Amino acid sequence: MRTIYLFVICLIFVFSCKTKTEERPNILWITIEDTSPQFIGCYGNKSANTPVIDKLAEEGIRFTNAFSTGTVCSASRSTIITGVPTYKMGTGHQRSNYPIPNYIKGFPYYLKQQGYYTSNNVKTDYNIAKEKDFIEEAWNESSDKASWNGRVADQPFFSVFNFPESHQSRTMSWPFGWYEKHVLNHLSEEDRIADDAFDMPPFYKDTPKMRKQFARVYNSIKLTDNRIGKLLKKLENDGLKENTIIFFFADHGEGIPRAKTTGINLGYRVPFVIWFPEKFKHLSPWGKSGVTNQLINFEDLAPSMIDLLGGEAPELMKGNTIFNSENKKKKSYLLLSTDRVDNGPDLVRSVTDGRFMYSRNYMPFIPEVRYINYLEIADITKHMRKDLKDGKLNKLQKSIFNERSFESLYDIENDIWETKNLATNTEYKAVLKNMRKQLDTAVIKSNDILFIPEYEMDKISKSITPYEYRLDKTKYNFEDIYKVASLSGKKGEQFVKLQIDLLKHKNKIVRYWAGIGLMSQDKELLKSYENKLIQALNDDYIPVSITISAILHDKFKNKRAALLLKDFSKNSNKFLALMSINYMLYTKDKSTFINTVTELNQQKNLERTVKNACKDFLEVVRLNKIN
Repeated sequence: MRTIYLFVICLIFVFSCKTKTEERPNILWITIEDTSPQFIGCYGNKSANTPVIDKLAEEGIRFTNAFSTGTVCSASRSTIITGVPTYKMGTGHQRSNYPIPNYIKGFPYYLKQQGYYTSNNVKTDYNIAKEKDFIEEAWNESSDKASWNGRVADQPFFSVFNFPESHQSRTMSWPFGWYEKHVLNHLSEEDRIADDAFDMPPFYKDTPKMRKQFARVYNSIKLTDNRIGKLLKKLENDGLKENTIIFFFADHGEGIPRAKTTGINLGYRVPFVIWFPEKFKHLSPWGKSGVTNQLINFEDLAPSMIDLLGGEAPELMKGNTIFNSENKKKKSYLLLSTDRVDNGPDLVRSVTDGRFMYSRNYMPFIPEVRYINYLEIADITKHMRKDLKDGKLNKLQKSIFNERSFESLYDIENDIWETKNLATNTEYKAVLKNMRKQLDTAVIKSNDILFIPEYEMDKISKSITPYEYRLDKTKYNFEDIYKVASLSGKKGEQFVKLQIDLLKHKNKIVRYWAGIGLMSQDKELLKSYENKLIQALNDDYIPVSITISAILHDKFKNKRAALLLKDFSKNSNKFLALMSINYMLYTKDKSTFINTVTELNQQKNLERTVKNACKDFLEVVRLNKIN
């Protein structure tokens, strides 16, 4: 009996030790919207009033090189939830509704398999087809009431709380009265920042009107900080803080002109903090507290969460598991992207090593501050455009409205506002060459599906997912396409001749990119090829015909080209209509299209992005008094 008794005691001891050893952390994600680290105290801004976030950073790990994979919410969130970049899934356009394979799941699905209770309060916006089914599979609860409270006793949880107070709607797009009602009136007088109590970014004109608008950024983040404090107090009151690892981060850069939606550091870089309770500090490869310059982006989050909580990430998640201190695949470079936002098209791919940000603009005729209705309705943008029209902006301030260089290189360590493009500075020739190589290699390896016109993406998606389509080289020969897309923005006779010749290529997407490249060429260089451009108007691939029409109208006032643009702007296919109206927006002579766009804008049930493009066009006409 004595032997049996001792054996039982040993079993109980072993079991209790095992249980204690295998105790698993809760995870709390605190996500905020549209915020760059430059506007938070712990990242060096002495004007910011963010004590809750700052304390979390002081006691935890603050990341200096954390990046969103995109520059707008829905694109960023599609990568966060799946661990797959938008340029592989086709989810980079905001907003879109393309299918993804059934085997790409929201990563909380895998946490549920590990016994975790998963809750999301409340934003989804994953930018995919069949989003409702996807959400139900990933989350035990996703609602404005969702929290850790729904779990059974002693069940570990993974809970997300998203705070919208710093969203672009508050910081710029809503009328000032709405901002007062939803932000300012929720702050005490001592919490509010004065209009003269901060530095203005140098690419904005420093005026009282602009300061009144820009103070919204600081006040919105202050309200966010206050509300995060209430959530952390609830965690503590529920007796859960010492069992919970806390993550804090934003979904992309600041919701102001030339940050959010823009393919530079101001659009990509985010504040990112992880806080470890004493009980789980052994899970931190960075120690209990401190600062790390480790490169991470949103592609890393899904596999890292699965790995941290005891699961195995699926092969399709290529991001790093950042908590694995023995991980030999530490990243030296990150590939980032931005694409269409609402009615504003674009295609930018960027690489960063943390010190430099290199961006390749494949549609450089579109400026950094492009026409996106959600930006254009904002008072701050209206002030900027009025000052531009009245000649009140300096060279830097005007440059963000001009045609871009096809590439930019910024020293984001020493030039945080990205005011000096080093791509033409011979001292950085070696850096530029290396960054170009890194970007080209990464883009080609990804088989980037977003290099096809969205008109084509829509057609493809009816029979196969873009993710799968890009993997079939017989259907999608991306290397051929990329060779031509890489010419875009490069000016000169040798490029014009090559692009003109490529208008005869058998691959319609190659022909499309030859046309896009010709958009940036000077009129004088195109003169001798005018007849060949006129012939290309008959291309049987409509995106090519529309693009060539835009060139011929803009450079040579070709009447047939103008008629074609008008006709395509009325097309029932929203992608063809949107492409046509956007070309009208960026043409020098807009008067030809005023009546057409006015009639379009008056149509009932006009698709939203097309309607927004019409509104932007007519506002440009009004502001510049074009007849």
